Amino acid sequence: MTLRMREDDAEEFEAASNKIAKALETIAVLPVLPREAEDILAISSRERHKWLKNGRLQSIGTRTVKMRGRSKAVTFHVFDPKHIEDILDRDLPSLWREEDAQQVTENRRRGAGKAALTRAGKGSEKGRGAGNNPRDDAPRPKLKGWNAFDDEGLLR
Repeated sequence: MTLRMREDDAEEFEAASNKIAKALETIAVLPVLPREAEDILAISSRERHKWLKNGRLQSIGTRTVKMRGRSKAVTFHVFDPKHIEDILDRDLPSLWREEDAQQVTENRRRGAGKAALTRAGKGSEKGRGAGNNPRDDAPRPKLKGWNAFDDEGLLR
């Protein structure tokens, strides 16, 4: 930032310089708004919400604003500028994105495994004739060792 004035306005220059210095001191401690944090860190609002929820982004509090033309007030989290600067300096958003991608891959793999187990369980019900056969109501014979086969997964 550069302040230029004529040489004969030294008193006005000093007053303006002091005013600007005070403003810059207060700017450094103002909280960062959500949209500003997204712009500074180059993240999406979905990422901001996700990372705020799991504690990666740390809020210093909330602000509530009654906007003109709206019937309800809007409440949002604000962030410490030093925390945002630290995240930016250490390039944490790219690291967090990689971790999130690994988590998504793991969740998909786990979900596919659960779906396969569910399909296998439902397939065995279909194979037995699930209620269509009148003999289903008849008591089943007691077979020795039946539980051992079932525990090994040999019966499907």
